[in-house]
Order: sequence, then C-alpha cells, then structure tokens
Amino acid sequence: QVQLVESGGGLVQAGGSLRLSCAASRSISSINIMGWYRQAPGNKRELVAVITTSGITDYVDSVKGRFTISRDNAKNTVYLQMNSLKPEDTAVYYCTARITTTSNLQNTYWGRGTQVTVSS
Repeated sequence: QVQLVESGGGLVQAGGSLRLSCAASRSISSINIMGWYRQAPGNKRELVAVITTSGITDYVDSVKGRFTISRDNAKNTVYLQMNSLKPEDTAVYYCTARITTTSNLQNTYWGRGTQVTVSS
C-alpha cells in the first residue's frame, strides 16, 4: 500500500511551465511503475507519462517534447515538468502508483489530484 500526495498545480499562461510533485509514503524504489494521469471535465482519465523503477519513461503523444517525468528515490518523489503548456493541457493531474506483488497481483493507487489551468 502507498499514499500519494500531489502538489505544484496552478494557473499559468499558455507557453509557460509548471512542475508537479508526487510524494509517496514509501520508497518509490519498491513501486514497479509510477506515473501521471489527467482528467478534464467531461473527459475520461488519460495517461500522460509513466516511469519504471529502472528509469524507463513513456508519454502520450500530445505531450512528447514538452513534458518530462523524473524520479528522486531519496525523496520518495516523482515529478512532472511541464513546459510549453497549452490550454488543452488544462485538467486535474493525478499521480498513480502500480505495484505488482510476487503473486503477480497488480494494485493501483491514486493521489487526490492537483489542478492545472492554462489560459490563452
């Protein structure tokens, strides 16, 4: 089990930057995959970026080249650096952790979310 707390959201002009943080209650080196989802009103939750324990990353096409996910194991924290923000990036951003047990049971945990609003 892990608890996740996001921070760093806010209001920014188009073209600006924000860095989101996700603080985990346990060592993230023990978490198989961590990532960020986002959800705009009326939309389904969308996977934005993921990072594995080995540092492998992946992104949804719409944010490639603009967003960077990173990990600081010593601080039990995952970050999402968001540059060149667009109004369509406006959403609640959620941190997620996916843990696979030795019995191959997969569990997913969610933070409460942080609002990102990009104005034009």
